[in-house]
Amino acid sequence: MEFNGDVTESSRRVQVRFVSKLQPPMRVPSSSIAIPSNLNRMGLSTVVNNLLEAGNSNWETQPFDFLIDGELVRMPLEQFLVAKGISAEKILEIEYIRAVAPRKQEEPCLHDDWVSAVDGSDPRFILTGCYDNSARVWKAGGLCTHILEGHNNAVTSVTIVNQKGTEDLTNLCVATASKDRTLRLWKFDVDEALNHPTKIRAFKILNGHKSSIQSVAAQTSGDMVCSGSWDCTINIWQTNQYDAEGDIVSIKKRKVGNKGEDLQSEGEAISTLVGHTQCVSSVVWPERETIYSVSWDHSVRRWDFETGKDSLNIFSGKALNCLDVGGESSALIAAGGSDPVLRIWDPRKPGTLAPIFQLSSHSSWITACKWHKKSWFHLVSASYDGKLMLWDLRTAWPLAVMNSHNDKVLCADWWKGPTYPLDKYLGISLPRNFLIQYKSRIGLLKWKTEINTLVRRTLLRNILLAAGVVEGSVKQLNGSKYVC
Repeated sequence: MEFNGDVTESSRRVQVRFVSKLQPPMRVPSSSIAIPSNLNRMGLSTVVNNLLEAGNSNWETQPFDFLIDGELVRMPLEQFLVAKGISAEKILEIEYIRAVAPRKQEEPCLHDDWVSAVDGSDPRFILTGCYDNSARVWKAGGLCTHILEGHNNAVTSVTIVNQKGTEDLTNLCVATASKDRTLRLWKFDVDEALNHPTKIRAFKILNGHKSSIQSVAAQTSGDMVCSGSWDCTINIWQTNQYDAEGDIVSIKKRKVGNKGEDLQSEGEAISTLVGHTQCVSSVVWPERETIYSVSWDHSVRRWDFETGKDSLNIFSGKALNCLDVGGESSALIAAGGSDPVLRIWDPRKPGTLAPIFQLSSHSSWITACKWHKKSWFHLVSASYDGKLMLWDLRTAWPLAVMNSHNDKVLCADWWKGPTYPLDKYLGISLPRNFLIQYKSRIGLLKWKTEINTLVRRTLLRNILLAAGVVEGSVKQLNGSKYVC
């Protein structure tokens, strides 16, 4: 079979076979066809849509991405084959998957100052931190249900603490970190029906850092949190009144309010990790015994919780702002900092501390990076250049660029909303939630898109994105950029 598209007479033709792991109605015939060698991704997408339309008169055209030998095609086909040393004399197998497609923008959720932190790890709500000294809980539709008040300076980091055995309960715990040198623990009823924000106070204050706290992360069990500070240390804290051996941790009580009707407990660090020589800018706690951190001292470190010693020390050459662990087998380390390069290391490879990927499409410092929880290939980054980028490790170019902001983006995260039925075509849904400033106020602006990426034969559905920026105005998202 031969495809006759809009190409020049001199174009070479190559024999290809399109394959896919999508549902049968979205699969083209397995026979090979001849197509022009100068087709780019958009041209290949046209071919696939024509084949699907030939078998289904009701087919609606949609964009696709293409993989050859596991790598996304981001240049004309012939150029890709030459660059990769792939022969055009044999039948070429090309896999197609859904591409990013923007849908709609929703109304912003306003803050009173810069949005510094966001956590979207619970599908029922979004937790944000703000420079107005407060944190907020947001429900779908942009409804702020709770305002967490009590810090004496800007909130710099937030995390949801999923305590053991409480995953399905409505009374949840969250932790916030602040420039006031404290962490605070809060509890609230996530399913409480509220039409207006309710102000709540922390039930526990954690004191011990000697300088501003930059980051907080929770252990997977929810029993502890760790924090990184400008005092160059990482502190470990209990979230309840018992330590790992079941002994009661030293707790002080203090009165809150003029009448003293409320009591807040005060906790002290149970352990301190020492080794960094400058600000510990980001920490993550992906496994019970392992903590990761990055610092302005240019290092990425992996800490053994039991011994308090670092078992890995990678020198990046740049002051680092953000960190996340994920990817293949949740073993890859992504970090960004004081240059436009997002670096990714694989510590499983012996004898080398060089990054295995260096993604460099940003034009300013990188402030946030987050792996997709279900996909080995996808992560998102945010930057002072005002852009958020979705990355797929199978190509060196971003899958999508969200550039509606006019100023610095401070934070980003994924958020999973309501699950669609299995027959809905959705892979990674992005971006859903951005935090941006609107007339000197920060808003949580929502967009919704659909793509389909098959990961380990399972559809990822309705995964959403959140981010924060310093300043700018609300703009209509003009669509994800395709890089061909």
